[in-house]
Amino acid sequence: MDDHDHQHHSIPAASARDHPAPAAGGRHDGPPAATWAMAAQATLHCLTGCAIGEVAGMAIGTAAGLHNAMTVVLSVALAFVFGYAFTMRGVLRAGVGLGAALKIALAADTVSIAVMEVLDNTVMVTVPGAMDAGLGEVLFWASLAGSLVVAFVLTTPINRWLISRGRGHAVLHSYHHGH
Repeated sequence: MDDHDHQHHSIPAASARDHPAPAAGGRHDGPPAATWAMAAQATLHCLTGCAIGEVAGMAIGTAAGLHNAMTVVLSVALAFVFGYAFTMRGVLRAGVGLGAALKIALAADTVSIAVMEVLDNTVMVTVPGAMDAGLGEVLFWASLAGSLVVAFVLTTPINRWLISRGRGHAVLHSYHHGH
């Protein structure tokens, strides 16, 4: 495999050797075109796992009466777990081994999840009373929903930039739709 092939997929060297290259018809020279639609789809994919983890962490932390800092840590940890799990599920279905799937998920999602987590948790801790509101209060849920919207809107351009450079969700390109 030459350096050009390696850069195209942005997959760690070990995982690039562990599975076959996509069919010749599905191959591109360089990174895929980074459209806004592609970036929005990648961000929504990432946000799905993130949101499940973020909401679960915030709800668990709030219900358990954890300190705000511990609630944020729990939310971030669960967002990464669920975000990576969603990506790995699709890659594993494409026939990639567990170790390689984890490497691909890390390469595909780390930046996107990290940016989203900084954004949505910043919103949650800066909205007055949001972190102290109970699970039955509109302020809690409205702030959480708003934080996820902010995360989506501000992460989409970052994902577009990453995809245009063959990074982020571009590393998943050859695994989508059974390729």
